Amino acid sequence: MSQEQAAQVGRSARRAARSPALQRAARAGFAASGLVHLLVAYLALRVAWSGGGERADQSGALSVLAENPFGKALLWLTALGCAALALWQVADVVLDSRGDRDRPGRTAKDRAVRIVKGVGVGAVYAALAVSAARFAVGEGRSSSSQSKGLTARLLEQPGGRVLVVLIGVVVVVVGGYHCYKGVTRGFLDDLRENPGPAVVRLAVVGHVAKGVALVVVGVLFCLAGVRRSPGAAGGLDTALKALRDAPAGPYLLTAVALGIAAYGVYMFARARYARL
Repeated sequence: MSQEQAAQVGRSARRAARSPALQRAARAGFAASGLVHLLVAYLALRVAWSGGGERADQSGALSVLAENPFGKALLWLTALGCAALALWQVADVVLDSRGDRDRPGRTAKDRAVRIVKGVGVGAVYAALAVSAARFAVGEGRSSSSQSKGLTARLLEQPGGRVLVVLIGVVVVVVGGYHCYKGVTRGFLDDLRENPGPAVVRLAVVGHVAKGVALVVVGVLFCLAGVRRSPGAAGGLDTALKALRDAPAGPYLLTAVALGIAAYGVYMFARARYARL
């Protein structure tokens, strides 16, 4: 491919990333994520006070949708919206379609961090899209069992314990970043305008609560690696149930659940105000 042809392909890709249709679909992805967070919060509250066996995680939320009379339609909408959001996220950072809005003097390190972050976020939404599609066709699987299975396979490999601990450390860092982003209100940089004080307060609480939950998930992964115990690394469901079993656990889990619900409400606001 000649340089001119490559440039033409790049321009076409940038136009696709900026297309109104893809941006509308990406906004729907934020709303779908908000719905999933609200369902996770609902399941976490049930776990806190009923002691039931609900899966308080992404797969549990998708399972709730699958049991709804209109569940399949909602699952397919969730899958399509999250897939579009993943595509836009990756296209945005890789093709630098938002470069004209970036701050002047951006360094190579800044660009690298932005690309890693964007691709990582895109991967999260792509995974949610795949999970929603699998539940829509009746092939959904528990996130907790998948986490334990992956951990078990890693622990069987040379250096697997170190890798599992490193995964845990990464998740702890991501959780800490969520807390930092909430406390400093860094999430406002993702929005094209201020959504108002009520939404901002919900976003602060939501980011911190989600960050706390992720930190617990990361710690459990670290413990699974140190102890060679795959069962300890069960993902968000295991983390929330660990909070429930702590001293004053139901109250602690309730606080985190309400925070996750606040994050879900913020995601609905982000669907409208996101900077795309």
